[in-house]
Amino acid sequence: MSKHFTWEIGDASFTYARNLVSIESESALDGLYVVRTSVPAADLAAPDVVRAYKDLAKVERAFRSLKSVDLKVRPIFHWLDDRIRAHVFLCMLAYYVEWHMRQLLAPLLFDDHDRAAAEAGRPSIVAPAPRSAAASAKDALKRTEDDLPVHSFQTLLADLATLTKNRVRIGDRSNSEFYMVTQPTPIQQRAFQLLEVQL
Repeated sequence: MSKHFTWEIGDASFTYARNLVSIESESALDGLYVVRTSVPAADLAAPDVVRAYKDLAKVERAFRSLKSVDLKVRPIFHWLDDRIRAHVFLCMLAYYVEWHMRQLLAPLLFDDHDRAAAEAGRPSIVAPAPRSAAASAKDALKRTEDDLPVHSFQTLLADLATLTKNRVRIGDRSNSEFYMVTQPTPIQQRAFQLLEVQL
Protein backbone atom coordinates (compact mmCIF):
# COMPACT_ATOMS: atom_id res chain seq x y z
CA MET A 1 0.00 0.00 0.00
CA SER A 2 2.88 2.39 0.67
CA LYS A 3 3.45 2.90 -3.07
CA HIS A 4 0.02 4.52 -3.31
CA PHE A 5 0.80 7.25 -0.74
CA THR A 6 3.25 10.10 -0.44
CA TRP A 7 4.14 11.51 2.94
CA GLU A 8 6.27 14.16 4.55
CA ILE A 9 7.53 14.11 8.09
CA GLY A 10 8.66 17.36 9.70
CA ASP A 11 9.85 18.27 13.20
CA ALA A 12 6.31 18.93 14.40
CA SER A 13 4.19 17.65 11.51
CA PHE A 14 3.22 14.63 9.48
CA THR A 15 1.33 14.96 6.21
CA TYR A 16 0.35 12.37 3.64
CA ALA A 17 -1.60 12.24 0.40
CA ARG A 18 -2.76 9.61 -2.05
CA ASN A 19 -0.45 9.09 -5.02
CA LEU A 20 -3.06 9.39 -7.79
CA VAL A 21 -0.63 8.58 -10.62
CA SER A 22 0.33 5.27 -8.98
CA ILE A 23 -3.27 4.42 -8.13
CA GLU A 24 -4.52 5.11 -11.68
CA SER A 25 -1.70 3.14 -13.33
CA GLU A 26 -2.40 0.10 -11.13
CA SER A 27 -6.18 0.33 -11.52
CA ALA A 28 -5.71 0.11 -15.30
CA LEU A 29 -4.38 -3.43 -14.72
CA ASP A 30 -7.07 -4.54 -12.23
CA GLY A 31 -8.34 -8.00 -13.14
CA LEU A 32 -5.43 -8.68 -15.49
CA TYR A 33 -2.53 -11.01 -15.03
CA VAL A 34 0.48 -11.90 -17.11
CA VAL A 35 1.58 -15.45 -17.87
CA ARG A 36 5.21 -15.80 -18.88
CA THR A 37 6.97 -18.84 -20.23
CA SER A 38 10.49 -19.69 -21.31
CA VAL A 39 9.17 -21.69 -24.29
CA PRO A 40 9.70 -19.88 -27.63
CA ALA A 41 6.57 -18.45 -29.29
CA ALA A 42 7.26 -20.65 -32.34
CA ASP A 43 6.77 -23.74 -30.16
CA LEU A 44 3.90 -22.48 -27.98
CA ALA A 45 1.63 -19.65 -29.15
CA ALA A 46 0.09 -17.20 -26.67
CA PRO A 47 -3.37 -18.87 -26.64
CA ASP A 48 -1.71 -22.24 -25.96
CA VAL A 49 0.22 -20.74 -23.04
CA VAL A 50 -3.04 -19.48 -21.51
CA ARG A 51 -4.72 -22.85 -22.17
CA ALA A 52 -1.85 -24.68 -20.44
CA TYR A 53 -2.09 -22.30 -17.47
CA LYS A 54 -5.85 -22.86 -17.20
CA ASP A 55 -5.29 -26.62 -17.39
CA LEU A 56 -3.53 -26.42 -14.02
CA ALA A 57 -7.03 -26.64 -12.54
CA LYS A 58 -7.21 -30.18 -13.94
CA VAL A 59 -3.97 -31.06 -12.13
CA GLU A 60 -5.37 -29.66 -8.88
CA ARG A 61 -8.58 -31.69 -9.32
CA ALA A 62 -6.49 -34.80 -10.00
CA PHE A 63 -4.53 -34.32 -6.77
CA ARG A 64 -7.76 -33.72 -4.83
CA SER A 65 -9.16 -36.91 -6.32
CA LEU A 66 -5.98 -38.80 -5.42
CA LYS A 67 -5.80 -37.49 -1.87
CA SER A 68 -9.39 -37.43 -0.71
CA VAL A 69 -12.32 -37.85 -3.09
CA ASP A 70 -11.88 -41.08 -5.05
CA LEU A 71 -8.61 -42.93 -4.58
CA LYS A 72 -7.59 -41.76 -1.10
CA VAL A 73 -3.80 -42.09 -1.23
CA ARG A 74 -3.70 -41.01 2.40
CA PRO A 75 -3.38 -42.26 5.05
CA ILE A 76 -0.48 -44.52 4.15
CA PHE A 77 -0.08 -47.43 6.54
CA HIS A 78 3.34 -48.50 5.27
CA TRP A 79 6.65 -47.95 7.01
CA LEU A 80 9.21 -49.04 4.43
CA ASP A 81 10.21 -46.63 1.67
CA ASP A 82 9.76 -49.13 -1.16
CA ARG A 83 6.25 -50.00 0.04
CA ILE A 84 5.29 -46.32 0.27
CA ARG A 85 6.57 -45.76 -3.27
CA ALA A 86 4.66 -48.83 -4.47
CA HIS A 87 1.49 -47.59 -2.76
CA VAL A 88 1.72 -44.15 -4.39
CA PHE A 89 2.62 -45.74 -7.75
CA LEU A 90 -0.49 -47.94 -7.61
CA CYS A 91 -2.64 -44.92 -6.74
CA MET A 92 -1.20 -43.00 -9.70
CA LEU A 93 -1.83 -46.01 -11.93
CA ALA A 94 -5.41 -46.21 -10.66
CA TYR A 95 -5.91 -42.52 -11.43
CA TYR A 96 -4.52 -43.10 -14.94
CA VAL A 97 -7.09 -45.88 -15.48
CA GLU A 98 -9.83 -43.65 -14.05
CA TRP A 99 -8.85 -40.80 -16.39
CA HIS A 100 -9.10 -43.10 -19.42
CA MET A 101 -12.42 -44.49 -18.23
CA ARG A 102 -13.82 -40.98 -17.78
CA GLN A 103 -12.77 -40.10 -21.35
CA LEU A 104 -14.42 -43.20 -22.80
CA LEU A 105 -17.55 -43.03 -20.62
CA ALA A 106 -18.07 -39.26 -21.00
CA PRO A 107 -21.30 -39.68 -23.07
CA LEU A 108 -22.89 -41.37 -20.02
CA LEU A 109 -21.50 -38.89 -17.48
CA PHE A 110 -22.23 -35.26 -16.68
CA ASP A 111 -18.74 -34.58 -18.12
CA ASP A 112 -18.65 -32.64 -21.39
CA HIS A 113 -18.03 -35.22 -24.14
CA ASP A 114 -17.93 -32.68 -27.00
CA ARG A 115 -15.16 -30.30 -25.91
CA ALA A 116 -14.20 -29.54 -29.52
CA ALA A 117 -17.65 -28.04 -30.21
CA ALA A 118 -17.52 -26.07 -26.97
CA GLU A 119 -14.07 -24.68 -27.79
CA ALA A 120 -15.21 -23.75 -31.31
CA GLY A 121 -17.86 -21.46 -29.85
CA ARG A 122 -15.47 -19.83 -27.39
CA PRO A 123 -14.78 -16.19 -28.39
CA SER A 124 -11.37 -16.05 -26.71
CA ILE A 125 -9.08 -18.35 -24.74
CA VAL A 126 -9.37 -15.99 -21.76
CA ALA A 127 -13.18 -16.32 -21.75
CA PRO A 128 -14.66 -18.89 -19.36
CA ALA A 129 -14.74 -22.41 -20.79
CA PRO A 130 -18.26 -23.03 -22.14
CA ARG A 131 -20.21 -26.28 -22.06
CA SER A 132 -21.10 -27.81 -25.41
CA ALA A 133 -24.73 -27.99 -26.55
CA ALA A 134 -24.68 -31.76 -25.99
CA ALA A 135 -23.45 -31.35 -22.40
CA SER A 136 -26.01 -28.60 -21.70
CA ALA A 137 -28.76 -30.92 -22.97
CA LYS A 138 -27.52 -33.68 -20.65
CA ASP A 139 -27.52 -31.21 -17.73
CA ALA A 140 -31.08 -30.06 -18.46
CA LEU A 141 -32.73 -33.40 -19.24
CA LYS A 142 -30.59 -35.67 -17.04
CA ARG A 143 -30.69 -38.08 -19.99
CA THR A 144 -28.08 -39.05 -22.56
CA GLU A 145 -28.54 -38.91 -26.34
CA ASP A 146 -29.47 -42.63 -26.09
CA ASP A 147 -32.19 -41.70 -23.53
CA LEU A 148 -30.31 -43.32 -20.66
CA PRO A 149 -29.95 -41.71 -17.23
CA VAL A 150 -26.87 -39.50 -16.83
CA HIS A 151 -24.48 -40.51 -14.05
CA SER A 152 -21.60 -39.18 -12.07
CA PHE A 153 -18.50 -41.35 -12.30
CA GLN A 154 -19.14 -42.80 -8.82
CA THR A 155 -22.80 -43.66 -9.48
CA LEU A 156 -21.93 -45.23 -12.83
CA LEU A 157 -19.31 -47.43 -11.16
CA ALA A 158 -21.88 -48.43 -8.53
CA ASP A 159 -24.31 -49.34 -11.33
CA LEU A 160 -21.65 -51.36 -13.18
CA ALA A 161 -20.77 -53.17 -9.95
CA THR A 162 -24.18 -54.87 -9.94
CA LEU A 163 -23.20 -56.95 -12.99
CA THR A 164 -21.91 -60.28 -11.72
CA LYS A 165 -20.32 -63.43 -13.08
CA ASN A 166 -21.69 -66.47 -11.28
CA ARG A 167 -20.17 -69.93 -11.11
CA VAL A 168 -22.97 -72.44 -11.49
CA ARG A 169 -22.71 -76.11 -10.56
CA ILE A 170 -25.41 -78.69 -11.22
CA GLY A 171 -25.81 -80.80 -8.13
CA ASP A 172 -22.53 -81.88 -6.57
CA ARG A 173 -20.82 -82.77 -9.84
CA SER A 174 -17.67 -80.63 -10.19
CA ASN A 175 -17.37 -81.37 -13.92
CA SER A 176 -20.74 -79.70 -14.58
CA GLU A 177 -19.59 -76.20 -13.60
CA PHE A 178 -20.08 -73.25 -15.92
CA TYR A 179 -20.08 -69.47 -15.62
CA MET A 180 -23.07 -67.24 -16.24
CA VAL A 181 -23.02 -63.44 -16.46
CA THR A 182 -26.13 -61.67 -15.23
CA GLN A 183 -28.24 -59.89 -17.85
CA PRO A 184 -26.74 -56.38 -18.29
CA THR A 185 -29.00 -53.35 -18.02
CA PRO A 186 -29.12 -50.88 -20.95
CA ILE A 187 -26.74 -48.51 -19.16
CA GLN A 188 -24.31 -51.38 -18.51
CA GLN A 189 -24.50 -52.49 -22.14
CA ARG A 190 -23.77 -48.95 -23.36
CA ALA A 191 -20.91 -48.53 -20.89
CA PHE A 192 -19.29 -51.77 -22.03
CA GLN A 193 -19.72 -50.73 -25.67
CA LEU A 194 -17.91 -47.46 -24.93
CA LEU A 195 -15.19 -49.32 -23.02
CA GLU A 196 -15.03 -51.94 -25.80
CA VAL A 197 -15.44 -54.72 -23.23
CA GLN A 198 -16.84 -58.03 -24.43
CA LEU A 199 -19.20 -59.73 -21.99
